Amino acid sequence: MTPFLKKLLRLNWIPFVLLVYGLLIFGVFMIESAARHVAVSPEVLDQYGEAGKYFSEMHKKWIAVGSLVFFGAALVDYRWIRWFGLPFYVVSLVLMAKAMGQDDSVHRLTIGGFSFQPAQLGVSAGILVIAWLLQDLPKLHRWLGAPFVRIGIIGLVSAVPFFMVMKMGDMGSALVWLPVVVVALLVGGVPFRHMSFMALIGVGMVPLLYFIALPMVSERGPERIDTWLRMMRGLEVDITDEGYAPHNISMAVGKAGWKGVGWKANTEQGSLHAKAFIPRDTAHNDYIFAVVAEEMGFRGSLLLLTAYALLLVQCLFIAFYSRDMGGRMLASMVAALLFAHIFESIGMCVLLTPITGIPLPFVSYSGTFVVICMMMMGLVQSVWIHRNVKEGMNIEAAESKSRAENDEGRGVSRLARVGTGG
Repeated sequence: MTPFLKKLLRLNWIPFVLLVYGLLIFGVFMIESAARHVAVSPEVLDQYGEAGKYFSEMHKKWIAVGSLVFFGAALVDYRWIRWFGLPFYVVSLVLMAKAMGQDDSVHRLTIGGFSFQPAQLGVSAGILVIAWLLQDLPKLHRWLGAPFVRIGIIGLVSAVPFFMVMKMGDMGSALVWLPVVVVALLVGGVPFRHMSFMALIGVGMVPLLYFIALPMVSERGPERIDTWLRMMRGLEVDITDEGYAPHNISMAVGKAGWKGVGWKANTEQGSLHAKAFIPRDTAHNDYIFAVVAEEMGFRGSLLLLTAYALLLVQCLFIAFYSRDMGGRMLASMVAALLFAHIFESIGMCVLLTPITGIPLPFVSYSGTFVVICMMMMGLVQSVWIHRNVKEGMNIEAAESKSRAENDEGRGVSRLARVGTGG
């Protein structure tokens, strides 16, 4: 058997790959329903019949590209991929700086006919850089493994893209960094006393950030938080203006019941999405969970959350069996990244968090973000495939060593039973 086939068989097919592609397929169907009211060109309508089919077909193409990236990242040892982290990180910062100068409300860039948000590239690149530096810098000198150095590395790598994204006004993509940083500090071995001290400083700086820093970098951020707080306290909010989106998407989720109104439900079936109460231009990406909850009901939402929970548990399981700190950091931070997107995207649809405008992984129509998510999933798979491969050892040698250790363990067990008369 060739090394390629061996690696392919060593993939965590069930449940990891099954969960990823199950979510992607589910996203194809939900995008077709959620995007059917989006305004598109007459040429698109002539070819596809409706906007929903166009966006679902585009999502399939992104899945095809992401599949190539997924299996490529999974089959290549992540210890080699991590060296691309720093160039990838620098390129993402340059692209974010370029996007800041674009006259675009969502700060997209278009290169070679592809439109994407470079803020999403910055998070994935930062994860690679943090995992690489915390793994290899202590090998140069033991002082580089000190807690303050680790804190400095994580803080510097994350702070630059965080403030750049905040300057763009994309509060949702910036907040994703917070759980990623917390997990990096925790898994990176930073003592709890340091983390507790930083947490106290962070809590003390919240008023300054909210009243001074946030209005300077985001015009809509303070308004969205204030609207959310007023709705949480039951105060009066203008649901025709600033409270329109949070009120209607939470109503769509709350009224669905156990079964929901059905896939691609119309106005006669009582669909708020069909009546355009869920913002039509963003229903297929930012607010897709509201469409899922309304059409699939509580049972569909519960199945979706269960799939995400199993996927996150699998990432942590793989991190536990990693061969080194780099793999452990990588898998753990990817889990934190997914959790942040899931929590924010679903939380804003149930008034658990303010409206931030962030895609739901694998399910939302988000173009290059699907490819980025699949790349990160591929890296987690690479951690699993190469968990027994030591430095300078190929996969065949690792398997031989593992078999030898197992045979030795069984031999010792037999001797122990003989010695005890068992």
